[in-house]
Amino acid sequence: GTMGGGITMNFLSAGIPVTMVEREQAPLDRGVATIRKNYENTAAKGRIKPEQVEQAMGLLTPSLNLEDLADCDLVIEAVTENLDTKLDLWKQLDGIVKDEAYFATNTSSLPVINQAAATTRPSNFLGLHFFNPVQRMPLLEVIQSVTTSPEAMGVGLAYGDKLKKTTVETKDKAGFIVNRLLVPYMLDAIRGLEEGIGSIDEIDAAMKAGAAHPMGPLTLADFVGLDTLHSIADVMFDEFRERRFAAPPTLRKMVAAGFFGVKSGRGFYDYSGEKPVPVNPGL
Repeated sequence: GTMGGGITMNFLSAGIPVTMVEREQAPLDRGVATIRKNYENTAAKGRIKPEQVEQAMGLLTPSLNLEDLADCDLVIEAVTENLDTKLDLWKQLDGIVKDEAYFATNTSSLPVINQAAATTRPSNFLGLHFFNPVQRMPLLEVIQSVTTSPEAMGVGLAYGDKLKKTTVETKDKAGFIVNRLLVPYMLDAIRGLEEGIGSIDEIDAAMKAGAAHPMGPLTLADFVGLDTLHSIADVMFDEFRERRFAAPPTLRKMVAAGFFGVKSGRGFYDYSGEKPVPVNPGL
């Protein structure tokens, strides 16, 4: 997927070999093609040399088999934000990957400990939360559960340095640091839209001009993915039971309709033309 490809490219750019596993051939081929295209575009802009494209791609091993991860030192999952899906994957990997390897989840909100407990190596399990787009966003949240060892945290921080990330350590609380603060902000913007405090573009313009934000909250929600925002909000509401974490009705309806934002071509904005156009979500 998008995050898996971005994380893979980040490691390749740092000169670290990667085995990238997908469940089906078509998404695997798309992922490899996207990585190559991104490198070729970067070379066309003169940011890297053409030969560096092949050097990076030479470090990539695409695969459909989890068994090909057996000798990896670090395994990072970037599957859909669903706990059952992640638990099933970790149980499989735990029986395949060498005992001394470290496991890391790229979850944006789910408890790390719930995943660690599904393995026989909870002390070697941590969270590594990358941000989209991975190649441009400098932050890496390194998450410590109650079982994560200092050695595992050290490994996570060391990889962050190799990837030239700004690393922050955070405890295993729903949303961690960034989403704990950012998700209620986006949800409040949606509630404000429901209450009529301003239109979509007015709310976004106000926060850009008045708070010096690079993009408004509704544009940001589209970029994050409304389905992803919905999932994170549900996890945080389940943990904290506070209204500020509750997904507003408009968000729920848009996700049910398949309007996920940029990834689906429509969210609070329509992305089918040259420029995004605000779309009334039917309030």
